[in-house]
Amino acid sequence: MVDRLARAVSRAAGSRQVLRGVREGKLVVAYVARDADPFVTRPVADACEKVGVPVIEVDDMASLGKACGLSVGAAAAGILRG
Repeated sequence: MVDRLARAVSRAAGSRQVLRGVREGKLVVAYVARDADPFVTRPVADACEKVGVPVIEVDDMASLGKACGLSVGAAAAGILRG
């Protein structure tokens, strides 16, 4: 499920960067980890819903972080427009 994210040229890793992408109108799709704290992921999902950006749930933070090239987990990530 995160293959597309791993291949993306431009991506946001972490809830702050994803929210920035939403605010700037650059986010194409968001990914949130099911095992992340809803306090972190809910604002991302809500912001994406308001602007019509699809949100995809992934199993865990570790796989989301790995798809972004991180050695740590990520609660949220996304693909940005070029």
